[in-house]
Amino acid sequence: MNKKKVTSSDVAKYAGVSQTTVSMILNKKYNVSFSKEVVKKVEDAARELGYVLPKRRTQKESRREKLLVVFCPNLTNPYYVMLLQGIEARATEQGFGLFVCNTQRDLELEERYLKMLPSLNPQGVIYTCNPSSCFMETVEQLSNKIPFAVINNQNERLNVDAVELDNSKLGRIMAKHLLELGHTHVAYIAPPLTVRQKQRSKRVEGFLKEFQKAGLGDHVVIKAADEQIDKDVPGIDSEYRIGYDLTKELLKEHTDLTAIVGLNDMIAFGILDALYEEKYKVPGEMSVMGCDNTLFARMHHIALTTVEHFVIYKGRDACDIIMKKIKARSEPYAGIEPVSIYHVEYEPQIVMRGTTGYPNLKKRKISTKK
Repeated sequence: MNKKKVTSSDVAKYAGVSQTTVSMILNKKYNVSFSKEVVKKVEDAARELGYVLPKRRTQKESRREKLLVVFCPNLTNPYYVMLLQGIEARATEQGFGLFVCNTQRDLELEERYLKMLPSLNPQGVIYTCNPSSCFMETVEQLSNKIPFAVINNQNERLNVDAVELDNSKLGRIMAKHLLELGHTHVAYIAPPLTVRQKQRSKRVEGFLKEFQKAGLGDHVVIKAADEQIDKDVPGIDSEYRIGYDLTKELLKEHTDLTAIVGLNDMIAFGILDALYEEKYKVPGEMSVMGCDNTLFARMHHIALTTVEHFVIYKGRDACDIIMKKIKARSEPYAGIEPVSIYHVEYEPQIVMRGTTGYPNLKKRKISTKK
């Protein structure tokens, strides 16, 4: 039978003092003075009972056991909130806390957070989008010391673990849905399509290529926001405003459109509001699509047709990858740390709701009333 472990309570009872007194004396914390007799009585009791002080963890060790750092480019889009929800759910199950770095797509902020990593001393790092290209090498170097997982665009090849998203495929799925309904004159509204934001361009390219395959490439209008928007601190309605403002412009410039697509759900909400304001019937006179299947897209009065690519699951998977890497590093196989690169990908699916339908080929009557 195992011998019962001696506790500080046992020592206190044996020495006839309080547990606090035992703790302060044995840990050499003399915030109050004790007589030599009391100190000797406690030390003798501990020795006779065979009491051993628990090994104290340093603050650095404690933090390392409990902290994951998450890089996020934007906290105003529900997509990233959903990713964080998935990450946090799994991290909490494993006893980890999160330190979220909101980079706001600002290179200086991202660099500052990367430089902070050694002082934070996390046990893992998750990027909820691709690291900026100028920091790719830094991320790969850091991943040799700290487990990294990136929820990234499949077309960006990194030598780190990744939960992958084929943005080109998302664009193709959206295009196929509209083509199957018979839409031939469509518009695609996107945030700035800069070199830094390749994942956006991939989604647009996938959409355009599908129409080009159908011989309708010149019937697609790509409307992207000005690059300055990415340089400003994102507001809660930044992407909504992109959809709203650019739809207003489209309606003045093109009268033959039967569908408008938003790069994500937030942009699609802006598209819907602009159309309703201009008295368009959706989907009777104009079909609308988004992407990400966020919570608001499911609301009955919106009922947005969108693309589900299992965002919350991706957050959980990224966290699971970190946990596997932590375990592998703490439990070497035959004295050797196993090296593995994880890649996870989900097959996206169209969620058909009430904002897409067959095109109305009748010309819309334009009111001349002022």
